[in-house]
Amino acid sequence: MNPYCRRAVAKGVELARDTGGSCTVVTLGPSSADDVLREAVAWGADEGLHLCDNAFAGSDTLATAQALATALRARGPYDLILLGRNSVDGETGQVGPELAELLDLPFASGVRQLEDRGPVLWLELEHDDGFQEVEVALPAVLSVAERLCDPCKVDPERRSAVPASQLRRIAAAELGPGPWGMAASQTVVGQTRTMDHERARRILTGRLELQVEEAVRALHLRGALTPQAAGTKAASAPQAQGPSVDRESHGRVIAVLTEPGRPQLVRELLGAAARLAGVVGAAVHALGPSDGVPPPDGADLVLILEGSSVPEDVGGAVADYVRESRPWALLAPSTAFGREVAARVAAATSSGLVGDAVELSVRGGALVAGKPAFAGSLIADITCRSSVQMVTVRPGVLTAPDPTPRPATVRHLEVPTRGRVSVLGEHRDDDVETLARAQVVIGVGTGVSPNEYERLSPLAAVLSAELAATRKVTDRGWAPRSRQVGITGRSIAPRLYVALGLSGKFNHVVGVRSAGTILALNTDHEAPVFEHCDIGIVGDWHEAVPLLTEALRSSACADAADAADADRLWPKAASSKV
Repeated sequence: MNPYCRRAVAKGVELARDTGGSCTVVTLGPSSADDVLREAVAWGADEGLHLCDNAFAGSDTLATAQALATALRARGPYDLILLGRNSVDGETGQVGPELAELLDLPFASGVRQLEDRGPVLWLELEHDDGFQEVEVALPAVLSVAERLCDPCKVDPERRSAVPASQLRRIAAAELGPGPWGMAASQTVVGQTRTMDHERARRILTGRLELQVEEAVRALHLRGALTPQAAGTKAASAPQAQGPSVDRESHGRVIAVLTEPGRPQLVRELLGAAARLAGVVGAAVHALGPSDGVPPPDGADLVLILEGSSVPEDVGGAVADYVRESRPWALLAPSTAFGREVAARVAAATSSGLVGDAVELSVRGGALVAGKPAFAGSLIADITCRSSVQMVTVRPGVLTAPDPTPRPATVRHLEVPTRGRVSVLGEHRDDDVETLARAQVVIGVGTGVSPNEYERLSPLAAVLSAELAATRKVTDRGWAPRSRQVGITGRSIAPRLYVALGLSGKFNHVVGVRSAGTILALNTDHEAPVFEHCDIGIVGDWHEAVPLLTEALRSSACADAADAADADRLWPKAASSKV
């Protein structure tokens, strides 16, 4: 059971106990998944339902949601459906909102606080760079965050003692004729390939002062200390492949979902859409809530959605657009907002949806989305079987091009609200786009304790750097979730990434694979981070950072330093809205 699902089970058991109700745990998987149900029942769940059949093999997220929805309809009634926010090896997060759409229920993601207020639940949601306070009408589907409660966890002996009478296996035939599994899936996994992580791996030795001096010289030679012009990145971003043709020559449309308050993401997605449109011959449509509408540059049609900006309501409007316009592709941001809207649209229109893509290309007339697999060690090329091909794209992995004037037609569409989700307030403690814009990033692990962060201020100032963190750091609440880099966090492409106090496990360094240069500091010369860096300094960061700061101050890059940033590391609150 993954860490998110452990919280869902624990909270479900708690709510059932407190209200005199019952808690049923459901899973879909092979015979070995039986152990997940045993653990849940041993923790206090009343029963476990196991969707187990070879017919379910190869299920994508939509096929999984369809099987679960069918089983839940048969098992009902229910007041609340809880599930984990997402898997631990990716940020797809699609099953929850797809399930909600199929069951015609409201949905909320990343629940970190929950209060039962009778016909509604009060929730605090943990989103990409802040928190949202909402009320949700019951029945509802919720995905939970790790900070919601302590996890359920039962030892093997107690799991094996669960009586078989509390577990029920459900075959595909019991759910109906289907189709199920691969036959019901609208996405197809193609070839997988190793992610390219070629680095110089020059690990320095000797006295720390000499290592630092040599590291600064090497950084200069690599151009890592030279600021880049706006609109460029240290590494080339994924681009569409294939011969270029005139936009609109085939009457196709590529739609882009725009998110309120995310101008950088909008530019990235519009840039990707323009490159794809040049290959397949398509017009570009941008549609989203009114306060998230991009400038017309890059779009042929801007469709402004007036009224509700609740993802459920926006999803309904976008689904209507997809049914009417039948776009060749729809691109959405891989954020809490984008994932819910896209997942609802996919379920409502039976369209394939690839989540959290990091590459886009065109092959054989089809959109190919590259998605991290196996904890980011591989890239899997995934295509959609449906006529409308949908993708959510991870922020920060695509180039945001400079604006190119292109006259656009602007239309308005009223979006009514179903009133099942009420937003009471929002608080943004950071800007999820900060790391995407940063040219220099300092990444910290648990080897740097929170009370030592101020010791990094001089280095951050001389480099004009932003700070990032590993998942363990954000899990402990030492840094905003928006600063998490890795397979379940951000992917960034700064010209320079400085790794401090982190081991360099693959699930973190995969998030900086597009960095121009990686400088690592670690006391252990065999630390994994040295396998993924260009320049390595072997030594204690407490001693190395002051030396590095002074050496950089003495170098030409000091002209670019912004001393005003010296007292700002993790942000307090970037903005708030109530």
